[in-house]
Amino acid sequence: MIHLQNILFEFKEGLIIALKAIRANKIRAGLTMLGIFIGIAVVVLMSTAIKGIDNSFQKGISSLGSDVLYIDKWAWFSNVEWWKMRNRKNITMEDYKKFKEMAKLPLAVAPTLSARQTVKYLDRRVDNVFLNGSTADYVATTNFTFDQGRFYSEVESNSSRQVAVLGSEIAKELFPRGDALDKTIKIGNANFKVVGVLAEQGSFILGPFNPDNRVYVPIGTIFKNFITRHRGTVTITVKARNPSLLEETKIEAEGIMRKIRGLKYDEPNDFSINQQEGLMENYNSVVGVIKVAGLFITGLSLFVGAIGIMNIMFVSVRERTREIGIRKAIGATRRTILIQFLLEAVSICLVGGLAGLIAAIIGSKIVDQFVPTSVQVDAVIIAIVVSLITGILAGIAPAYTAAKMDPVDALRYE
Repeated sequence: MIHLQNILFEFKEGLIIALKAIRANKIRAGLTMLGIFIGIAVVVLMSTAIKGIDNSFQKGISSLGSDVLYIDKWAWFSNVEWWKMRNRKNITMEDYKKFKEMAKLPLAVAPTLSARQTVKYLDRRVDNVFLNGSTADYVATTNFTFDQGRFYSEVESNSSRQVAVLGSEIAKELFPRGDALDKTIKIGNANFKVVGVLAEQGSFILGPFNPDNRVYVPIGTIFKNFITRHRGTVTITVKARNPSLLEETKIEAEGIMRKIRGLKYDEPNDFSINQQEGLMENYNSVVGVIKVAGLFITGLSLFVGAIGIMNIMFVSVRERTREIGIRKAIGATRRTILIQFLLEAVSICLVGGLAGLIAAIIGSKIVDQFVPTSVQVDAVIIAIVVSLITGILAGIAPAYTAAKMDPVDALRYE
């Protein structure tokens, strides 16, 4: 018990002396902290941005559904040469109708067709908006939630009525006061009545797949106003009854499509079956590169900071050689001197790390205006722990050098 009390007393005294030494050399200590400050700020800001982007991506991907297949002329991510995919036959509405009749496993099947148009309301406009044309069954293939109104009905879909459902971002652009429902908007040169507004669904990471930046209309209105039937290729959206049946549903879909397309057993598919795995793999590879780059920058900053602290601590030890000799002469042990200088190095790192942490949190609030961020408790803990470890590694050699000094030689030092 007495031994523990002695250690705690030495720790307290060492901390007081360390803080006084830092205060006495503010500019030097501040410059020394710079590397740690940058390293911690980078690692925390990177982790908050990646976590925020990941949360946004997961939310967006869930709106598309993890149990959905997309039968398309084009592969989202594939090693197939683009010109081979370009030469494939378009998937037509007749193909979709045959597929829907023959498929037994899916919960829902819907055709989709996209076009880009300008969407206007009074003097407000949004250019290059993705129109998603489909049937009333499309909403059953998604996990959409609505802020206002509803999806278009089967009657509206079958009769190709000019009704529209707005993604949340499009609605904000055209109707900043939130009064979109039942208003008439102009898509291209055609008028459409707004029957629904989606709640926020997606993520900017999803790019063209983001439901928030789309307008949903009956597929017949796409053919009627924007794309002729012989030019457009349809994507068949297939929702499995549950995720465990996704692979079985995919096998059935491939067999049906080969039959519809009249392919022989030895002919390759002239269509692709896309699913979220492709998006996830692409996303993970991009995030992986960002993490490696961020960790490299962080590691480099911390390494430079640690070397700087080590050099400054060696200078500090040399400047205070007589002080070390006096303390040893009046009874200070090696452990006491070791703790004193080690605490000084750790204190510099902690102050720099905490300053970097605060800067990163403030920075994340600014970055959040452009890219979603999410400050996590584990990022704060990591910042503190990394600062402590860096301080210990940077301070151990100078502290040991000070601790092993001979008191007589130290007192003679000029």
